[in-house]
Amino acid sequence: MKRTLHAAGALLAAGGLLATAACGGSSGQESGGKTTVTVMTWESNATNKLIDQALAGFQDPGITVKRIDTPNGNYSDKLSALTQARKLPDLFWCGNDTEQQYTGQGLLTDWSSKLSGSGAFSTGSFDSTAMKNWKTADGKIGGVPSLMNTYGIWYDIDAFKAAGIPVPAAGWTWDQMYEAAAKLHEKGAKYGLVADAMTALDAPFSLSLYSQSHGAPFTDDVHHPTKVTVDATYTEGVSKLVAGIKSGAVAPPGYDISNQQSLFSAGEIPMLWSGQWLAAGFLTDKPKIKYGFAPLPQVDKPATLYDAVGICTPSYTKNADATFKVLKYLDSTVWDKVLPDSPVAVPAYTGAQDSYFNALDKAGQTTVASTVKTDLKASSTIGVRFTTQWASQASDLVTAYWPDILQGKKPLSDLQTMADKINELIKSSS
Repeated sequence: MKRTLHAAGALLAAGGLLATAACGGSSGQESGGKTTVTVMTWESNATNKLIDQALAGFQDPGITVKRIDTPNGNYSDKLSALTQARKLPDLFWCGNDTEQQYTGQGLLTDWSSKLSGSGAFSTGSFDSTAMKNWKTADGKIGGVPSLMNTYGIWYDIDAFKAAGIPVPAAGWTWDQMYEAAAKLHEKGAKYGLVADAMTALDAPFSLSLYSQSHGAPFTDDVHHPTKVTVDATYTEGVSKLVAGIKSGAVAPPGYDISNQQSLFSAGEIPMLWSGQWLAAGFLTDKPKIKYGFAPLPQVDKPATLYDAVGICTPSYTKNADATFKVLKYLDSTVWDKVLPDSPVAVPAYTGAQDSYFNALDKAGQTTVASTVKTDLKASSTIGVRFTTQWASQASDLVTAYWPDILQGKKPLSDLQTMADKINELIKSSS
């Protein structure tokens, strides 16, 4: 599985081009009457090898499955080119934002009828939050969720012991997180906490966890928002982050996160806000430190980020029945075979989740398993970003205000100015 699943959903808007593009690609007939179903992933070579081995077990005399090689480093460019050329494979890895946009434009096969009922592969077979977020407002399902990211705080156990502070655990608070960051910084860490999720483009959604744990969320819906809200509680949460950055306890906007995983493994970052996908890497490239993974902090009640990726099918797939059979196998049986060797994320298909958790338990990753389970049970969630066609415009507004506010170059009152401009964008785009 791709370890940066959170960034995999390409924001593509090629609907107009598709309307006039020539037909091509997708499932077709081989000699002998067999149907070929094509698959494209964004996975690493190692994970693709495991997927190929699992797909070799697919048994249907009338179907051949063919995986298309795609460099995982430029998957978005490849997806965009195939979309415009109308040559998308029958099954391709996609983000929730891509699925929502493409389904809204009529570019994907709607699987809602095949997923209806109470069978072994139906809407009820998936994590309820994941499936809810993969449905469009009019009930269409242009793909199925496959893997879910959960977020938390990776921590260096020895660094916490040396600083004389308890390690993070479920139920800990934002104040405790900032206090821990300050003490770790005082003990010699360049930054006590590295949290790109609070300082980069999607940061307003991460800070929403502070307000929705004790007030109103930043937005009422990431798919079809009617407004964003910056209330007193939200501003309070941001002010604590500003103070942490000013003191040097928290890494500022612009901090280079390209090697944050290796720095954490080497003991140079004592506390890192990131996702469960790091666990798979730690099993092969073992850190020099003792570490754990804790849920994100809370104010009064648990709140977490929602993020899932999935598998989509273009509307022009030539054999929908054959494609759906392979889709079902991919999203259920394949994960059972792949995740024991690469436990990167928990499946949205609940029947395959034991493979993931058993792999973590076998590897001694008990805090990871516990935190993922805690996140799945959280009643208060928010998506990691807008999935709308105008999401990039909202990101431009965040870029214009958020970094300067965090670094004290703009006043906290400009949070409301930013919110007002995003609300104007929502209104004009509705």
